[in-house]
Amino acid sequence: MTVSRKTFLNMAAGAALALGLGAAPALAQEVTLRMHQFLPPQANVPKLVLDVWADKVEADSDGRIKVERYPSMQLGGTPPELMDQAIDGVADIVWTVVGYTPGRYPSTEVFELPFMMTDARAASRAYWQMFEKHMKDTEFKDVHILGTWVHGPGLIHANKEVRTPDDMQGLKIRGGSRLVNSLLEKTGATPVGMPVPAIPEGLSKGVIDGTTIPWEVTTALKVPELVSHHTEFTGNALYVLTFVLAMNKDRYDSLPDDLKKVIDDNSGEEFSVFAGGTQADADGPARKVAEDRGNTIVTLNEEETQVWIDASQPIYDEWVADMEGKGIDGQALIDEARSLIDQYTE
Repeated sequence: MTVSRKTFLNMAAGAALALGLGAAPALAQEVTLRMHQFLPPQANVPKLVLDVWADKVEADSDGRIKVERYPSMQLGGTPPELMDQAIDGVADIVWTVVGYTPGRYPSTEVFELPFMMTDARAASRAYWQMFEKHMKDTEFKDVHILGTWVHGPGLIHANKEVRTPDDMQGLKIRGGSRLVNSLLEKTGATPVGMPVPAIPEGLSKGVIDGTTIPWEVTTALKVPELVSHHTEFTGNALYVLTFVLAMNKDRYDSLPDDLKKVIDDNSGEEFSVFAGGTQADADGPARKVAEDRGNTIVTLNEEETQVWIDASQPIYDEWVADMEGKGIDGQALIDEARSLIDQYTE
């Protein structure tokens, strides 16, 4: 069964209401799934995506599945270890940034190339389709993937105004993936790799001068309180990161068929579009927090944005060559991703 995003949301609301009213008798709990991720529980992804997914799985299983939620790396380890935790069974389900393990899932990077993404829903749909075609039985063969998506447009948040690549000279900027770090280098900044939860301390202690993240996560990290300048771009996004919701393969295989169906019905392409779109929708309220504080938000026009596009172009050539060395046709992936994104952008 494949559900539309609207149906997914309506079913989730209806199931929650039914459970709240005690309308449906619950069967005995049979399965407990531990879901592990790196953000605090009040952040947008846990609150608006992961909890919605988990609540709906619990409701659709009539209480036979319980999803225990472990935010902020409560099961131990560091964010870059999450994929191995899913593979090894330390956690049953993990949500993570694919780029935390650079080079391990190379095909996903096609969506992280600079100025590739136009719309989070379109890119997330394209990502799922290309995952099924190119990655499911190759790079991700050791896990059962439940969803693939990207966030809304990534931008620059810094302690000084940034309008041109020249303004990046000498700045230490946190990057979230290998390609973002390459982009920062090309624009003259010094990239600093660190997981999202480390950003507030990095900014407050001056370890970094700024960070690249989308608007939606800035509120949980209090970034508008730690820097006062934000740089947006016109047209395609400066960058995005790729995410996966991944399940231990043996744990999934061990489920009875009817509970596998519950997981399947709440996973896949439409869930991926829902997740990416929900993250992007949360950008607006988070941006308003920075506006209300009186922070400076610079939106570069097309001509100003083109300067950044030109500066980032060598990354494409380098990436295609890198993929060729891995036996992957990088240019074909770029062409396919662009075509799908264009097809699904409304």
